[in-house]
Amino acid sequence: MPDAQIQDHRQAIAERNVEAILDGAERLLGRREEPNISAVAAEAGVSRPTVYAHFSDRERLLEALVERAVRRAMAAIESAEPERGPAVEALRRLLAASWEELGRHEDIARASAANLGADAMRRAHEPARTAIGELVGRGRHEGAFRTDVPAGWLVTVCLALIHAAAEEVRAGELDSNAAFDALSVTAGDLFRGQR
Repeated sequence: MPDAQIQDHRQAIAERNVEAILDGAERLLGRREEPNISAVAAEAGVSRPTVYAHFSDRERLLEALVERAVRRAMAAIESAEPERGPAVEALRRLLAASWEELGRHEDIARASAANLGADAMRRAHEPARTAIGELVGRGRHEGAFRTDVPAGWLVTVCLALIHAAAEEVRAGELDSNAAFDALSVTAGDLFRGQR
């Protein structure tokens, strides 16, 4: 087998192992079990050294789960076409797509909020920050979104509102529909400012 084929084969195995590890960790979280390295290895059907070869510790594994969930959310956001139509309508579509995807990853959100620091969460959410930031810029250009606070602040607060709404659902304070309605109203008011 030529060297390039050997390398491609090894890369394919590594990618399958990473997906198996992340899937295993996600299943453990879904069952509310601790995703320690030993449990993840057993759930994924790989050895502990294989897990460690890809993730140096539990925190890095959780960060990778958040990154994968954000990638999935980004695919949903892109399908909502945030670049189409008025920025105010695009914001609602972006929030709806984010909300729906976040609901699929509630267990990851819970574990990451409890175990990851602010820097790790910010890194993992960078693609979402970029998409929201682009929408803020477009909304400002249209005259629909406020300009009296920094754009980065609007992005940060929007993400915080999304996660706060999810926390209200987890705590049993609001059902999912009521939380999304509250999120939409609050984010809309935040982005538009006083008129």
